[in-house]
Order: sequence, then C-alpha cells, then structure tokens
Amino acid sequence: MTKLRERKNNRKAVLRFLYGAVEHNRPEVSGSALRAELGLPDEDLFAACVYLADDGLINVEWTSHRTPAAVSLTHDGIRLMEEREEEGEEEEREIQE
Repeated sequence: MTKLRERKNNRKAVLRFLYGAVEHNRPEVSGSALRAELGLPDEDLFAACVYLADDGLINVEWTSHRTPAAVSLTHDGIRLMEEREEEGEEEEREIQE
C-alpha cells in the first residue's frame, strides 16, 4: 500500500505536469504521456487521477482498463495551480528582501 506522503506527492506531480502542459498551450495530455513522464505504476496513477477528478481539479477520459486515456486540468485546477505559483513567488520575494 502506498503511504500517504507518496499519494500526496503523486497527486502534486500530476497537477504540476498538467499545469506545465497548459502553460505550453496543451490543454489535454494523453494518459500514456502522463504515465511516461511521471513513471508511476498504473494503480498509483489511477488513484491520483480518481482523487483529483473527485475534487474537481482534473477531467479524465478513462480506458476500459482503468487507466487514463486523456487528462486535463479543470478551471478550478488551473486556479489552484496559479495560486500556488503566486504563493511561491511571494515567498521568493520575502527571501530576497
């Protein structure tokens, strides 16, 4: 069983990858590209995608084998990632001061 910290890290990795794709004008990513980039076992990728989809942060088109065929950030997912990016920029400014 995957530990809580690993599950959280998997979900963060999925969000970061999808947000990077959006920044490069790729609003949707294939499940195979996501799997290849993150190197997650199918069951861990499935769990991360289900959790994020249930939270309304991503949309997933599933294959018949319970793996993602295509994944994209929702509007709420983009807003969350933008907020995290802004928080990181603020922390950086505080460190530089």
